[in-house]
Amino acid sequence: MNYQSPISPGRSWYEDTAGPRPEYKAFDGDRTCDVVIVGGGFTGLSAAAHLAKAGANVVLIEAHRFGDGASGRNGGQLGTGQRAWAEEMEAEYGFSRAKALFDLAEEAKAHLIEFATVNRIEIDYMPGQMSVAHKKRHVDDYKAHAEIMANRFGYPHISFMEARETAERLGSTAYFGGTRDTGTGHIHPLKLLIGTAKVAAEAGAQLFEQTPATGISSVGGKVKVTTPSGTVSAEKCLVGVNAYGGALEPVSAAHIMPIGSFIGATVPLGADTNVLPGGEAVDDSRFVVRYFRKSRDGRLLFGGREIYAVNDPKDIHIHIRRQIAELYPDLRNVEITHGWGGYVGITMPRKPFVREVMPNVISVGGYSGHGVMLSNFFGKLYAETVSGNRDRLKLIEDLKIPAFPGGRRWRTPLLFLALNWFALRDRI
Repeated sequence: MNYQSPISPGRSWYEDTAGPRPEYKAFDGDRTCDVVIVGGGFTGLSAAAHLAKAGANVVLIEAHRFGDGASGRNGGQLGTGQRAWAEEMEAEYGFSRAKALFDLAEEAKAHLIEFATVNRIEIDYMPGQMSVAHKKRHVDDYKAHAEIMANRFGYPHISFMEARETAERLGSTAYFGGTRDTGTGHIHPLKLLIGTAKVAAEAGAQLFEQTPATGISSVGGKVKVTTPSGTVSAEKCLVGVNAYGGALEPVSAAHIMPIGSFIGATVPLGADTNVLPGGEAVDDSRFVVRYFRKSRDGRLLFGGREIYAVNDPKDIHIHIRRQIAELYPDLRNVEITHGWGGYVGITMPRKPFVREVMPNVISVGGYSGHGVMLSNFFGKLYAETVSGNRDRLKLIEDLKIPAFPGGRRWRTPLLFLALNWFALRDRI
């Protein structure tokens, strides 16, 4: 019988193509360690791998199975730089800091590919990403962005596309122009996650699934994480639960909001299709972004229905097919073999959240749709922090991330109203 994640709707195409997905036992008893990690997604497993390789005694607990959250179910696009464009970061923080943040993200990209290569993890990497304008008024911004990236930030891999080139490369006339980035690509995220867990386990990290954290406390220089079946005592703690934190840790919950994002996978489109002939991934300029790419076997993986509440939809296939048909009318009746969802953690400014939320407890998340690349690298940066070098993680810690307004009672309905207003603007 196929496993169904209890926290994310639908069974993903990734689950059916990732190969063996090892199960790890549940935690039982009490343990003492150097570092306890809460959350078995990219952030936590990457940190566990790097810490264990450095000789630390690590215990990681995951409430469900590794990959049940966004890390195992996302769009697989790496992107370039931070979630916000480099010129936007420069306007807010100045050039030197914006350049440092961009360079850090570029290192994150290189690190992900190198980590997979060195550890022989087959991640199905495919090169290329296009960012496209769904309204004419955005086209000049894309053109300027390509020039700024090459001339100011030393990144020559982004080229501007007029409407005609955009249509040829997408196989769709629904967009007005955009950019093509040959310095990045897209991957099979669940294969990377399974491989990272294996690397961590082989390095000596103690990994436990089906083990929820019921509380975190920090007293007298020691951290305690409680579970239904025992307590972990540690010198330090990493909270890497992102959108799935619930009420576990209130500071993170006030700054990171879950957004439901949903993906459909079609049948293979065949060799004669005009859809994405170059194999690039795509994201568009909508606030409620549409993102899509082809898999290695020629399926269209299309994400685009976001909801700003945590109710699971029962009709993923219908909505995804409708959005596909808007861009590719010939696919209006295409068979969708898989429909699934998960929850992405966003922050108010769409920049990552890193903060010491209590003594010796650091929370990392809020990647805002840019997490495949950043989360794996932030796990490495956390391991560096434990070893005594906090400088690089500090670049992210120092970002201005306000809490969502309204407190716990009102922030979800307020966000729902605000983000649906932006979704309405996408159509106007």
